[in-house]
Amino acid sequence: MLAEAAGVSVKTVRYYSDQGLLPDTVERSSGGHRRYGADALEVLRTLRGLRALGLPLPLAGSVVRGELTLDQALAGQREQVDRQLTELRWRSAALSAAATPEHLVLLGEALKDGPVRDSFATFWRRALPLRIPASLRTAIVDAALPELPTDPTPRQALAYAELRALTCDRARAAEARYLEHSGCDATLVYQGVGEAYDLARAELARGAAPAPGDAVDAFVSVFARAERKVDNTDFRRELAARPSGPQVMVRYWSLSTLLDPRPNMGAAHEWITAGLSDWAARL
Repeated sequence: MLAEAAGVSVKTVRYYSDQGLLPDTVERSSGGHRRYGADALEVLRTLRGLRALGLPLPLAGSVVRGELTLDQALAGQREQVDRQLTELRWRSAALSAAATPEHLVLLGEALKDGPVRDSFATFWRRALPLRIPASLRTAIVDAALPELPTDPTPRQALAYAELRALTCDRARAAEARYLEHSGCDATLVYQGVGEAYDLARAELARGAAPAPGDAVDAFVSVFARAERKVDNTDFRRELAARPSGPQVMVRYWSLSTLLDPRPNMGAAHEWITAGLSDWAARL
């Protein structure tokens, strides 16, 4: 009997047959019962295996009908399971992090739709100069967003919640646009400072201490051009004495580093300014 050979119930065989998932019957018995060929057993075993792995029937049906390969169907299911596992790990980390009523509210608001980076991107689009080229804006936003861990610690869950609260605040994004009010060409700064940051990140990656060099020179050159000044000792001394940036950006990069420890633009900026300050202190 087909149902017994496939390890399923007769009701299941009838259901799959009614759904058009089994090959056409070869013949019917004298009592009117359907009789299936050997290929029906293979289809039933395939359906049983796919369903046991959690694939919904429409997706399993696409496999037996040849609309999807087995590899495609299983890959899609693995991606879904991985997403679910990540969401559960975030929820577990949040439960451990919710030590106070304030943290509970913060985490609940941040994770109600799962861990996403939408607010981070919106923050940067609001913080960047209005006239910056679209391609440059996209590149900066992409580079500024931390990768979210798939297995976060409680501290990372709280850092994510804090960063989301910060980036959802439109007023804080306005604070980040300080360059537009500093008298320099903010667009020119963003167009040129990437090279300096790349050089600094390379130094960070090899564990080098902040020091004058190519990264600092590139950084100073960008600001000198943007402010229409000469790159000389006086300008470098004045640039070294400036604040590193608004507190909102310091906080953004601090929280980002907790989520993604790879050297980011904030770490590169800090490394360069530290190197410039070290040079100024030796004069």
